[in-house]
Amino acid sequence: MFSKIMVPVDLAHADRLNRALQMASDLAHLYKAEVVFVGVTTSQPSSVAHNPKEFAAKLDSFATEQAAIHRITALGHAVVSHDPAVDLEATLLKACDDIGAGLIVMASHVPGVRDYLFHAHGGRVAEKAPVSVLVVRES
Repeated sequence: MFSKIMVPVDLAHADRLNRALQMASDLAHLYKAEVVFVGVTTSQPSSVAHNPKEFAAKLDSFATEQAAIHRITALGHAVVSHDPAVDLEATLLKACDDIGAGLIVMASHVPGVRDYLFHAHGGRVAEKAPVSVLVVRES
């Protein structure tokens, strides 16, 4: 049913993605699918990497680590955005199209007051994605 599963990851908060990573792994085993971890960065230095090349290397390392842990086929796909806070959803949707994903597995957080004023990224991606989106709530 799905041959490629896209999993957006924020490397700065990779330790908070356990449930989404496990769900993506389970689905990858079920459908014998490849998992593509998509990370969005800026061209400016960040807390994760000094430049996009270093970010891409860290994302590839993360994908290799997850592939070994979960025994799946995985790779990283780094995308540079001018302002991820503004265009994250559009950037992720373009990445979905670029890699040919058939499913997006995305982590979310427990809603708070701020979410009633600003929509969560997962909800906006699910509204606009041309493929199925599974939003996994992390505790």
